[in-house]
Amino acid sequence: MSNVSFGKSGEEKARKYLKKKGYRILRTNFKTQLGEIDIIAEHQGCIVFIEVKSRSGSEYGLPREAVGFAKQKRYSQLAMQYIKAYNLFGKKARFDVIEVTSEGINHIENAFEYINA
Repeated sequence: MSNVSFGKSGEEKARKYLKKKGYRILRTNFKTQLGEIDIIAEHQGCIVFIEVKSRSGSEYGLPREAVGFAKQKRYSQLAMQYIKAYNLFGKKARFDVIEVTSEGINHIENAFEYINA
């Protein structure tokens, strides 16, 4: 399986997981010139920006370790573009990371804080 198809499979598993947990999927693969947010969902009145990281093994470390400062900063900028585009100012928001591995799914809520870029 290629990295792209493996990643897409991980995103599909993450969406199914979120729906079971009561999340309403608002948007997938939100793209701008800055990059892409994998999943944008609503849960208990909060907009949740979700980065999905899939790994087939541990040789490259834990999936969450791939969401470093630069990625967090870019995600913050992308989230602000989404908030502006849909006039969601004042709405509670957070950043989650979902790790998809051969062992299952690990959902890290509030994985990082907004970075004012």
